[in-house]
Amino acid sequence: MNYLEHLMENKKVFFNYMNENYKIFQYSNLFFRDLQYAIISYFKMKEKPLKYAEAEKLTLDFIANLVGTKEFTEIDHKSWKINFEVGITKKVIETEGVENV
Repeated sequence: MNYLEHLMENKKVFFNYMNENYKIFQYSNLFFRDLQYAIISYFKMKEKPLKYAEAEKLTLDFIANLVGTKEFTEIDHKSWKINFEVGITKKVIETEGVENV
C-alpha cells in the first residue's frame, strides 16, 4: 500500500476522520504533531499500522503535497493554515438530501 497516495486520494475522508478527534476547520492552524498522530491513528484503524519514523516522513510528504496544491499555507516549519472546508456543512446536507433516520 502506498500510504501517501492513499492519503492524497482520500483527503476528505482522512480530514473528516481527523476532525472527529481534533476540531479543525477552514483557516484554522494545524500543527505537525497533531497531523502526524492523526495519520498514525488513521492507518492503525485501517489495520495498516505505521512506525513513528514512517509516520513522520509520510506526514512531511503529505504536507508538501498539500502546500503544493495550495490546500495548506505554511506558517512556520511546524504549523500550517488549512485553506479548505473540513467536514460536512449544512450546504452539503441540504444539497445531498441527507435525512435524519
